Amino acid sequence: MTAMSLAAAPRHQRSIILALVGGFACAVAIGRALPVTFDTVSGALAPLCATAAESSPLDKVEPIGSYALPNVPGKRVTIVRVFYGPGGFSRPHRHAGSVTAYITKGEIRSQLGGGPVETFGVGQSFFEPPGATHLVSANASTTEPAELIAVFVADEGAQLTTYIE
Repeated sequence: MTAMSLAAAPRHQRSIILALVGGFACAVAIGRALPVTFDTVSGALAPLCATAAESSPLDKVEPIGSYALPNVPGKRVTIVRVFYGPGGFSRPHRHAGSVTAYITKGEIRSQLGGGPVETFGVGQSFFEPPGATHLVSANASTTEPAELIAVFVADEGAQLTTYIE
């Protein structure tokens, strides 16, 4: 997005775009200040990589980055992009830390244990507290893809996603 098109965007879109750019810039700065080897990043992200038994075949999780938080010893922020194909889903699961999801394409259906099924569209977000049971995480469309950016904050070395049997 150019500076000209950013200036022409509605105020709420500018706020979201600027927040995402600022967050990304901070994550890059932290990443450069604290070198992270590829093995460390892949080890932190491995629990997120779903197999066909855990989701539909067109779904995937793409690592964006993983960084130790220097001002919160023992904690790490991990950012991933989750792609759901038409009708895609993840089976019920929970996460070790806090998760904030931001919808970037399509619509996502989500239900945390004890709560209602909700549908979130582009530009909306939802929060999962540590240990919450995520019963529904799915593309709301059977014809169009959907995607979200998930930001995890969890203990260093924690298994980020645990599927519920």
